[in-house]
Amino acid sequence: MPVPNQFIVYVSDAPAAARFYGDLFDMKPVFETPAFIAFDLAPGVQLALWSRAEVDLAATTVRTGELCLAVDGAPASVDALYESWTAKGVRVVAEPTDDVFGRTFVVADPDGNLIRVAPID
Repeated sequence: MPVPNQFIVYVSDAPAAARFYGDLFDMKPVFETPAFIAFDLAPGVQLALWSRAEVDLAATTVRTGELCLAVDGAPASVDALYESWTAKGVRVVAEPTDDVFGRTFVVADPDGNLIRVAPID
């Protein structure tokens, strides 16, 4: 049975978003066009950034999903990543806190898409 293998994030400027995600996650694109750029996350799984003029990315858009980076060695590794990302000037949505599943924080990309860091389950 087919399973989802690509996560698409709508952005206003795909090249700018690719620089943001590439720097944040220390990865390079595997496919690039002016409006669609993809990164390999794992074998057979991609993160794609798609800038589409017909998609309204206004601040009033309800964000109902998050990208999640699950890290080993929490809570220290979560706090260390928070320090590293804030040093890069990333916009913080929620500072590190202890939640039901462990230490976590949330940042946003330039278009307001949410990125959560949490411990590996």
